[in-house]
Amino acid sequence: MEHAKDYRANAAAGVGRGTWLAWFMVLAAMLAYSVASGAAAGPRPNVLWITCEDIGPHLGCYGDPLARTPNLDRLAQEGVRFVNAFTVTGVCAPSRSCLITFVYPASLVTHHMRFPAVLPAVVTGFPAYLRRAGYYCTNNVKEDYNFRTPNDVWDESSRQAHWRHRRPGQPFFSVFNLTVTHESQIRQPEANFLKLLHSLGGPSVDLQQLSVPPYHADTSLVRRDWARYYELIRVMDHQAGQILQQLAEDGLAEDTIVFFFSDHGAGLWRCKRWIYDSSLRVPLIIRFPQRFAHLAPAKLGDMCDRLVSFVDFAPTMLSLCGLAIPPAMQGQAFLGKHATVPRRYVSGARDRMDERYDMVRGVRDQRFHYLRHFYPHRPYAQVIAYMEEMPSLQEMRRLYVAGKLRGTAAQFFAPHKPVEELYDLQLDPHEVHNLAEDPQYRGVLERFRAEMRRWMLEIGDLGLLPEAEIHLRCGQRPPWDYAHSHAYQETLPRLYEAATTNDAARLLALAQDPDSGVRYWVAMRLGEVLGDRKPYDAVLRQLSQDASPMVRLGTAETLARLSDWNNAAAVLKPLLQHEQVWVRFHAAYLVDSFPPLRQRLAEDLRRLQSETHEYTLRIVRHALGEKR
Repeated sequence: MEHAKDYRANAAAGVGRGTWLAWFMVLAAMLAYSVASGAAAGPRPNVLWITCEDIGPHLGCYGDPLARTPNLDRLAQEGVRFVNAFTVTGVCAPSRSCLITFVYPASLVTHHMRFPAVLPAVVTGFPAYLRRAGYYCTNNVKEDYNFRTPNDVWDESSRQAHWRHRRPGQPFFSVFNLTVTHESQIRQPEANFLKLLHSLGGPSVDLQQLSVPPYHADTSLVRRDWARYYELIRVMDHQAGQILQQLAEDGLAEDTIVFFFSDHGAGLWRCKRWIYDSSLRVPLIIRFPQRFAHLAPAKLGDMCDRLVSFVDFAPTMLSLCGLAIPPAMQGQAFLGKHATVPRRYVSGARDRMDERYDMVRGVRDQRFHYLRHFYPHRPYAQVIAYMEEMPSLQEMRRLYVAGKLRGTAAQFFAPHKPVEELYDLQLDPHEVHNLAEDPQYRGVLERFRAEMRRWMLEIGDLGLLPEAEIHLRCGQRPPWDYAHSHAYQETLPRLYEAATTNDAARLLALAQDPDSGVRYWVAMRLGEVLGDRKPYDAVLRQLSQDASPMVRLGTAETLARLSDWNNAAAVLKPLLQHEQVWVRFHAAYLVDSFPPLRQRLAEDLRRLQSETHEYTLRIVRHALGEKR
């Protein structure tokens, strides 16, 4: 447990004083908050959230001609449409983590899909603050936050949870999560799908009127999946209308601010799980009754083009309800008494998606979108068992293997990714023409590089540490505490440098860094930066024997990319039996990523078939060619 020792040693070496001072300041701020967060003067609004899953802004009120969404269109007429609202990642659990906790997932280690995170003392779900101020808070029903929900967050969280269970006159915050638009509903059997649409008069979308995005193949099966997506949005709109009707029947519509939004973009290939606009842009409609119309950022019925991030929702909720904003919140209020000036950028992230590792960070302003791939040698289209069940993706894989997938749709099945992507969203809304190598955009590229580095360092981005490394360093400690320790803050710039520098001499110097996370990135990137193996062969041998299992894993991946299969297998073999489950999982992932390693280590993989860790089992099944 080298890293657990490092953590304790850092504290003993002087980190402790800074940590205690930080805790004292936090406790003082929490005391100040408790004094300031009593019942706000004047009428307090009720707040209703109607959320759905896996849709972009494909609604009639957003100008989509195929959408049949009368209830949400009416809601938009009575409120404000936000046309630049974004989640922080393209998958549900990390997005929900951000919504409920008010901090970026990579600050909590909820950025992976899924991760058993431990919350620090200074972070809880924001409804806890509303409850302390007298609100009745309910959730119906999905949580899925990547951590166990603290007891102080909800008065009720169940299929029966409802504002109707509160005391007479008590203000409420109620959440209803509509799951009918989830990606799994697109691929259900035809009979089940038609039954779902029966009460609405059957299918309404003409496949020939669909506009297939350029990153998808234009086939009848792809069109069918897109048509089903629109049909499910129609069903969801009907369900949202029923909730709004209940609000009106209870005489509460004029006392309640209503939010409608999705957890991330469409549940189809290259939308969900990514961080393009098709992944992160969500519909956001906020209805303001007349008595609270002064809180609206625009005239009712109009749109607002302000950049809004999910990390802003919690402070905005407290601001609307007249409460103070706790110091740990990383977002900024965009409505209410604490509303700030509009943000210039929104940021997004992609990390492990189920059983496949990746790391992408993105920054966007009103016009440009910048992405940085930290593992450019890994393909876009890594095989994720759950994702592979989508018929349209299966179709595109078949076409690619047959050499029949052309143009833009084919580029997302390439074996490698560019290191950087830059898109002009005014000219290229589908983000298919990468401008990162265009000298005309050099200044834009440099600006976004600087902003991404600033953001990652500011939030203490724990994505710069491999997942198993976090477990090894933190044990049962909340990773947030480690991310905000002097030790990590001091190391963070070197981690970022090792993960991004193209300076060969500097990378070789960092191979001697005392931090194993820095050495991991050196091991990963030697071949990428130096090319010819001879100048760094001795360093590679040194790193293959490093005390850290993660450094050895990074070295094994580089050896495999150099087609040094025997040495790569020799490094990986003992790691497949490591005592730490996340080390074993990472090792199995690397073996599965390279077919020659699957052959050499097949027997070792079979020994993992008794694992209880679901993602390890998925990897092993795929590597051995077994059905799920």
